[in-house]
Amino acid sequence: MHVAANILVIGALVFIAHALTGLFSRTRVPDVLLLTLIGILLGPVLHVVTPENFGAVGPVFATVTLIILLFEAGLSLDLDVMRGAMRATCSLTLVNFFLTMFAVGIAAHLLLGGDLRFMLMLGAIIGSTSPAVIVPLIKRLELAQSTKTILFLESAISDVISIVVAIGFMDSYRYGKLQLGPMLGQLIATLVTAVIAGFAGAFFWSALLRRIRGLENSIFTTPAFVFVLFGLVELLGFSGYVAAVVFGAVLGNIEVFHGMVWMRRYVPSEAIALNETERVFFGEVVFLLKTFFFVYVGVSIRFTNYRMVYIALALTALIFVIRIPAVFIGLGRATPVRDASLAAIMSPKGLAAVVLASIPLERQIPGGDAVRAITYNVVFLSIVFTSVLSFLVERTFVARIYALFFRRFGRALPAPAAVPISDA
Repeated sequence: MHVAANILVIGALVFIAHALTGLFSRTRVPDVLLLTLIGILLGPVLHVVTPENFGAVGPVFATVTLIILLFEAGLSLDLDVMRGAMRATCSLTLVNFFLTMFAVGIAAHLLLGGDLRFMLMLGAIIGSTSPAVIVPLIKRLELAQSTKTILFLESAISDVISIVVAIGFMDSYRYGKLQLGPMLGQLIATLVTAVIAGFAGAFFWSALLRRIRGLENSIFTTPAFVFVLFGLVELLGFSGYVAAVVFGAVLGNIEVFHGMVWMRRYVPSEAIALNETERVFFGEVVFLLKTFFFVYVGVSIRFTNYRMVYIALALTALIFVIRIPAVFIGLGRATPVRDASLAAIMSPKGLAAVVLASIPLERQIPGGDAVRAITYNVVFLSIVFTSVLSFLVERTFVARIYALFFRRFGRALPAPAAVPISDA
C-alpha cells in the first residue's frame, strides 16, 4: 500500500504541474514557487517525506535535472544574440556576484560577529543565481531575447564563480591565507576548458547523430552523451555545467558553424542538428524533471533555528536591494525599462548554494552549521522573493517603482516581443 501511495503521489504531481503551468500563463503566479511550497508541505510540515528518504539518489537527481535543463535551454540560444549579449553578461555577472558577496559578508559580520573572511565565504556561497529557477521563469515572461540570454548565461557562469571563490575561502582555513592567484587561475581554467570541451563534444556528437539515429530506441542517447561529457569535465576538475550549456548552444546552431568557410575544416561535412522530435522530447523531459526537482527542494528545506531564519530573511532582502544597482551597472542603457525591472528581481539561489553550504560542516570549519542553516533558508526565501516580485512587477504598481531606478533605460529600443527560450 505504501508503494501504491507513492505512485499515486507521483502521478498527481504531474497533473498538478500541468495545472500550475496553466495558472502561471493566466495569472503570472510562478509554478516553481507553488511546487516548492508543495514540497515544504510534504516535508517539513507534514513529515510525509524527508531528504533522507532519497538517500544518495536525491543529490544525483538534482544534478541530472540541472544538466538537462542547461542543455535544453542551450539548444534554443541564438549565437548572434549570445555574441551580442556577452559583454553585458560578463558585466552583470561580475558586478552582481561581488556586490552580493561583500554586502552579505559585511551584513552577516555585523549580525553574527566572527571572522569577516568566514562571512565573505557565506557571501560567495549565496552570490550566484540559480539556472534551475531562472530558466523556467524567463521562458514564460515577456522579455527581449537578448535579456533572456543574458539572464540565462549569468546564472550558468555565476555558479562557476561561486564554486571557485567559495572553495578558495574554505581552502584559506587549510593554508592559513587566501590565495587569490590560484583562485583566479582556477576560475579562468575552469571556464575556458569547459567551453572547449562543450565545443568539441558538440562537433563530435553532431557527426555521429546520423548513425546513432539508425539504432533502435536512440532518442535518449543525446542526453546520455551530455551526462558523459559532464562527468568527464567534472572529473578533470572543471565545470561540467558550463560544458553542458556550450554543448547545447553549439549543437543547436551547428548549421551556422558548417556555413562558415574557416570552420569547415573543423566541422565534419556530415554534421547535422537535432530534429524537432528530439527537441520536443527534451522539452518534455525538462518539464518532468523540473516538477520533481522543485518539490525535492521544498522537502529539503529545514526550519530548525528561527534566529537563522530571521537572519536569512534580512540577508535575502539585502540581496534583492543590491541587485538593483548591479543591473543598473551591468546592463546596457538600450535595455527596455521593463526588462531591466524584471532582471532586477532575478536573484534566486539554488543547487550550487545548497551543495557549497554543506562543505564547511564536512571540513569541520567552525560555524559550518550556521552557514548551512542560513544558506538553506536564503535559497527558499530567494525563490519566494523572485516568484512574488516577478508577479508584482508584471501585474501591479510595483513595476512603476522599479521603473524609477531605470528611467534612463530603453530609449534606443522598441518594446520587446515575447520570444521564449523554448516551447517547453
